[in-house]
Formats: sequence, C-alpha cells, structure tokens
Amino acid sequence: MDKWHKVYETGSSIRAEIVKGVLEGKGVTAVIVNKKDPVYRIHGNYEIMVSSEEAIRAINIIDNEISF
Repeated sequence: MDKWHKVYETGSSIRAEIVKGVLEGKGVTAVIVNKKDPVYRIHGNYEIMVSSEEAIRAINIIDNEISF
C-alpha cells in the first residue's frame, strides 16, 4: 500500500464503516484495513486508508463533517 495513507483509526468496526461511507459519499475512495487480532478480536484497530492524493481532503472531511 505504498500510495495509500491512513486517515483514521478506530477500534469500532461500525465507526470505520461510517467513516468509509461518508468519504465515499463525498467521492473519496476509501478502504478499511482490519488490524484486529483474528484469535482474540480485542487487540488492534480498523484503519481507513485513502490514496495519497486524496488524504488531505479525506482528513478535512473527517475532522469537519463527522462527529461521534
């Protein structure tokens, strides 16, 4: 994932899906990378990744348009 940039990280799969959905609704391609431990499912997080070109726009959307 050389050309991808992490713009958000959370322990909640629901929050990850919400952030991804909002970004995609604004025209930003986003993917969720599951970094949770597959055995225990308590360690690790979900990371939202976007292309490097869209990273600043994605961060602005997350900071200004999403609140939990």
